[in-house]
Amino acid sequence: MADTRLIQGRYQLLDLIGRGGMGEVWRARDESLGRQVAVKCLKPMGRQHEPSYLRVLRERFRREARVAASLQHRGVTVVHDFGESEGVLYLVMELLDGRNLSQLLEDNKQHPLPVPEVIEIAEQVGAALAYTHRQGIVHRDLKPANIVRVADGTVKICDFGIARLAHDIGFSTRLTGTGIAMGTPHYMSPEQIGAGNVDHRSDLYSLGCVLYELATGAPPFDMDDAWAVLVGHRDTPPRPPREVRPELPVPFEDIVLDLLAKEPDDRPEDAAELVRRIAAMPPYRAGAPPRRTLPEERPRPVRASARLPEPPRLPGWARNMTTGSKAAGTGSLQPPPDPSAALTGSWTGPWDDGGEGPAGTPARGTTPAAATERPPPGLVADLAGRHSEGLRLARLDRWAEAGEVQQAVAAERERLLGPDHPDTLASRYEVGFALSRLGQPRDALREFARTAAGRERVLGPDHPDTLAARQETAYVLGQLGRHFEAHQVYTAVLTAREHVMGTDHPDTLRCRHNLAFNLSRLGRLEDSYSMARDVAAARARVLGPEHPDTLVTRYEVGYALGQLGRWTEALRTYQEVATARARVLGPDEADTLAARYEAGICLGRLGRSAEALELYRELVEDRTRAQGVAHPDTLRARHGLGVNLGRLGRWEEALAEARDVCAIRARVLGADHPDTLVSRREVAVGLGWLGRWTDALAVYRDVAQARQRVLGAAHPDALASRQDEAHCLEQLGRSAEAVELYRQVAALRRTRSPRSHPGQI
Repeated sequence: MADTRLIQGRYQLLDLIGRGGMGEVWRARDESLGRQVAVKCLKPMGRQHEPSYLRVLRERFRREARVAASLQHRGVTVVHDFGESEGVLYLVMELLDGRNLSQLLEDNKQHPLPVPEVIEIAEQVGAALAYTHRQGIVHRDLKPANIVRVADGTVKICDFGIARLAHDIGFSTRLTGTGIAMGTPHYMSPEQIGAGNVDHRSDLYSLGCVLYELATGAPPFDMDDAWAVLVGHRDTPPRPPREVRPELPVPFEDIVLDLLAKEPDDRPEDAAELVRRIAAMPPYRAGAPPRRTLPEERPRPVRASARLPEPPRLPGWARNMTTGSKAAGTGSLQPPPDPSAALTGSWTGPWDDGGEGPAGTPARGTTPAAATERPPPGLVADLAGRHSEGLRLARLDRWAEAGEVQQAVAAERERLLGPDHPDTLASRYEVGFALSRLGQPRDALREFARTAAGRERVLGPDHPDTLAARQETAYVLGQLGRHFEAHQVYTAVLTAREHVMGTDHPDTLRCRHNLAFNLSRLGRLEDSYSMARDVAAARARVLGPEHPDTLVTRYEVGYALGQLGRWTEALRTYQEVATARARVLGPDEADTLAARYEAGICLGRLGRSAEALELYRELVEDRTRAQGVAHPDTLRARHGLGVNLGRLGRWEEALAEARDVCAIRARVLGADHPDTLVSRREVAVGLGWLGRWTDALAVYRDVAQARQRVLGAAHPDALASRQDEAHCLEQLGRSAEAVELYRQVAALRRTRSPRSHPGQI
């Protein structure tokens, strides 16, 4: 293996990414799947170590692999494989294109990161911890070097190398009985230091240390002596971050100080609470006076450390401990080179920051060329912060605000950097994204086309960023009903992605997923189902069976099965997706609730309306709690409830539900919104079943006129409403009028082009 650098005949080691005290991380090629991966190799030990020690070390590594491989979340590094080859234990992970937080601070010359970036990172890491803690897993070594921000802005936690299952404390204690200290001094919780009970709240404390450093430029206890650092964590209240950096928002300072509480009970209850508090913060605006939280609004917890007159001595294992390397430090923990240790015959040099880098982080890339006259660095940094704030607003679904922020940043970047600068184009891309989510596909198409053309000039036609802009162009073409054009763009982008990135790269699979989605809108249902099924299998193999992206495609498989009339299979698929999403994302997450909603539709289609009615009642309650009483998804669930009341013959109740939902939709969405018109039609259906055909005719006509006005006379929904109207005329004995209306509908249908197939991506 030292000669071939090939592990298990499959993973070809290409170049070293990083090295720490216990292992190396390599960029490698998976020869079986043709993809780039990161391979972490545990440093082999010499014969001087006792067999019992080596057994414990191997068990720790295998334990790490099993725990890490069980995690399926967008904020956690994906583990593909693990094993042992020629005495070397290895872990195969996704290769991340990004920088860890330690490197980001180094890139920023140890200055704190822009406030919006810090808030964005806090929110994403909090969401990932909320997931891992629900799985009963505690990281126990959260630090900047173990958190990576990848190129698309996603933040991922890496290296669960000393994680442990929360319910398996005794076993972990035996494994760590070798004298190796768990954790890094600058980010260790007081209970870690005192060898106390460590649970998920220890990770919250470590996250508080990380956020403190990102926000101020230094960790809360920034001493060179490890003993002093540990004493600080245990006994000393941290200096409030706003004393170091006054522009920090007061609510954010409150969050950080609560995370840094000495007693676990004084910290936030869990990471989900942390995410909720961050999401509730008002948008950050540079230069705006911070809002002071009044004492009566939010009582501060009493720090337990203030009540300790004589704290106990530090544990013996800490006496000879060095500080290691904080994000901004250069301390060395590396052992001397050991020629017998490495796969290649020599153990390569350490990371620049003196510690083990995160799995899968590639070497630093080049910085795009600046404009002819370099703009003021402070202004460029401010624009980067505002761009990050726009991304944060987008993640909160506050698309209008996000679009306004990105539009302003794009205009300023164009003035300072030029229209084709990568940063300018990045903001334009986000403007297009916001517009598409706000239901303005024509404007979004213009922005994406402009971005794609600029990126092609600057980066080349096959650069991933160029392909991303072209792929979003296809998406908004689908929103506009131009599915044939969307199909052409998706096909071209897919060909380029497969050539450049390989067939199993996540971006390639995302493009294939979108293409499958678009095929269903073209009426090619069997092709859509076949492609979605293949993409789901590939994503399960590459990302894991419960990765959110895998579940998105399985959701699309369910949709295709339903379109094909295979409702029993569709129901089973949606139920499996809902169960997996509840585990991975949480029971009240929007995607989990969406899968449950689709399961209700399947039950109704299968004639199991009583089960569907019960499902919708629970779903209405859950969506009301999670999303609000007037949220469109809540109203959609109430609509489903009303439909199934009608199917059970409970028409008075169904009519009352339809009227109530229609009134709320008209107020929230507008009188002519498609969802409002669906509810108005349901009112007419109820009136008809109750024999009130004259009233029903008036409502059907209103819906038909509104749809004709909004969608056009030849749109399928407008034609369906005219047909409803004709049916109602028949019930009233006005057959001649009904026949004439049927003839008009038939004539309009003949004029429709096959390409105008309805539906949106």
